[in-house]
Amino acid sequence: MEEKELRLDKFLADMGKGTRSRLKEDIRKGRISVNGEVVKNADKKIRIPKDEVLFDGKPVSYVAMEYFMLNKPQGVLSATEDRRRRTVLDLIDQKKRKDLFPVGRLDADTEGLLLITNDGALSHKLLAPKSHVDKVYFARCAGKVPESAAASFAEGLLLPDGFQCLPAVLEILSVTENGETENKKTKSRETEYKKEENGKTGNEKAEGVKTETEVLLTIREGKFHQVKRMMEAVGCPVLFLKRLSMGPLTLDESLKPGEYRPLTKQELELLKQV
Repeated sequence: MEEKELRLDKFLADMGKGTRSRLKEDIRKGRISVNGEVVKNADKKIRIPKDEVLFDGKPVSYVAMEYFMLNKPQGVLSATEDRRRRTVLDLIDQKKRKDLFPVGRLDADTEGLLLITNDGALSHKLLAPKSHVDKVYFARCAGKVPESAAASFAEGLLLPDGFQCLPAVLEILSVTENGETENKKTKSRETEYKKEENGKTGNEKAEGVKTETEVLLTIREGKFHQVKRMMEAVGCPVLFLKRLSMGPLTLDESLKPGEYRPLTKQELELLKQV
């Protein structure tokens, strides 16, 4: 890590130890030591990573950037804070930074891959329209997707509200009619994408639906409710939706909904090459 200097109160605040005003009081009370000596000046310069900082005798290590892969569960908001409902940041209990945020958003009832970080430059790169970063979704939809839908998606679907989508790739995995399933792709591939989806309950189930289609949809933009709007436009409203990948980052299959892990060095390098 390149050496840098920070005020003691900012150093501690960045690591989520409290507000600057509260930390100044803690410092005045002698709760902080630097290199073995109690420090009572909030403006003390901390040399990162050389200096050793202790808060109530416990070491506080400085981390400039954090990157987490989260398998977002249903019912959790893609936001940094909310007074009434849980957010994705509430799930990251191992975070050190206080300034983390989700890269993009998934609807409350949508599951799957979400990148959590404080790297604003990387977030901008991944979300910028000119980057055209592919995002792949698995969806279970009501009804039977028309055979012409794939071609329409590839050309760039025009939504009823006048929005012109960028070209997208639609793959039909299977169609279930009256309990009978016709697999459009190999069984192993279908199982790979839906194994965590079975047994779901809640608003992803539609009472009385007799025909369902399972699809993979690859888009290069992320407008409001876009996947749902696209499938609705071809007469097949989404019953269940899960994001599987974003650019080179693919959801770790070992992560259950609500679980997360830090990105590997290789995953981070691939993202930065986007």
